[in-house]
This record gives sequence, structure tokens and C-alpha cells, in this order.
Amino acid sequence: MARGNQRDKAREANLKKLATMKKGNSLSGSALAKSKEEAAEKMRQKQAAADAKKAAGGSSASAPAGKGSQGRA
Repeated sequence: MARGNQRDKAREANLKKLATMKKGNSLSGSALAKSKEEAAEKMRQKQAAADAKKAAGGSSASAPAGKGSQGRA
């Protein structure tokens, strides 16, 4: 008898989990595409700023020459 209850509880939990997964994305196709494009543009701007900062910093921002042989005698 306990297994039937366990099965019912598992089914209820799974349905609840699936319901929360479905309601995660409520944007339509065009709105979703616009949202993704805005996020991509923001990331492009951040990457350009990071590249500019790295270029302005010169070689001081690069890794040390002997990075692979640290801690060896």
C-alpha cells in the first residue's frame, strides 16, 4: 500500500516540477529574439571594453613568462 502512495506523491511532484519548467519562458518568438539580441549586444559592448582595457594596459596584463614551471626546481 505504501508504494501506491509513494507513486502518487512522486507523480504530483513531477507534475509540479514540469509546470514550473513550462512557465519559465513567457516571451513570444519576436520578443524572445529581441531579448536575445539585446543581451548579445550588451555582451559585445562588454567584450569591446575589456579588449580596449587590455590593449591600453600593454603587456602588464599578460600572464607571466614562466607560468608553466611555477614551483619547480
